[in-house]
Amino acid sequence: MKDWIAFFAIFLKDIKTYYLKPPNISWGIIFPFAWAGMFFIRTGTNVTDLLSILPGVMSLSILFGTTSMLSVTITFEKKSKTFDRLLLSPIPLGLIMFAKTSGAILFGIANAFVPFLVAGFFINLSQAHLSIVIPTIILISIASTFMGLFIATSVSEVFEAQTFSNFFRFPMIFLCGLFFPISKLPLFLRPLSYIMPLTYGVDLLHGAINGFHVWPYSFDFLMLLLFCTLLFLLSLYNVKKRWVL
Repeated sequence: MKDWIAFFAIFLKDIKTYYLKPPNISWGIIFPFAWAGMFFIRTGTNVTDLLSILPGVMSLSILFGTTSMLSVTITFEKKSKTFDRLLLSPIPLGLIMFAKTSGAILFGIANAFVPFLVAGFFINLSQAHLSIVIPTIILISIASTFMGLFIATSVSEVFEAQTFSNFFRFPMIFLCGLFFPISKLPLFLRPLSYIMPLTYGVDLLHGAINGFHVWPYSFDFLMLLLFCTLLFLLSLYNVKKRWVL
């Protein structure tokens, strides 16, 4: 019971300190619109074609929102020694890291629903399968957040976290099926697509919103769960190796 009280204390502290600040709230609202505008300019689509770009806007909003926030905040707290106090507390390391990531997960979920709700004012989204959309958004947020955690635990400086984040994020934009199907990629690039968690999240959202997807839903969900688990375990390993020992 004491561990969970500590969990909520850490979670609420991060929410108040980082995620409820006006710049971050506006970031969560404006950023999805920026991605939508980029897609409109790039493809020349109009409002009636919003369905085709909606999965991409939602996915990118989650990816950039979670990784940008978490990789910087964790690295900053480690640099300023405030994170060391948590490591000295009698709380399981896994619970500490889960508490530190929960705020970013909620931030990513909120980022995804901004474009989804706004799109509902322009087009009919009744055909979207919310039973697929909602768990997909949650899993993409978890996977992206744990990716940010892995990045934060792999570097020492804030600027290194941002650079390392882009090393993962920008290839995902072009290789996970957002701009064009993976089947149209050169053969030597396709294996890279298959090791990116966003590939399976995008496939789920395309299936739930537009009605076409490459793999079965069960396979996509399984792959996202595997990525979430793997990234979290790798982050714990980094913390134990680099920050505890």
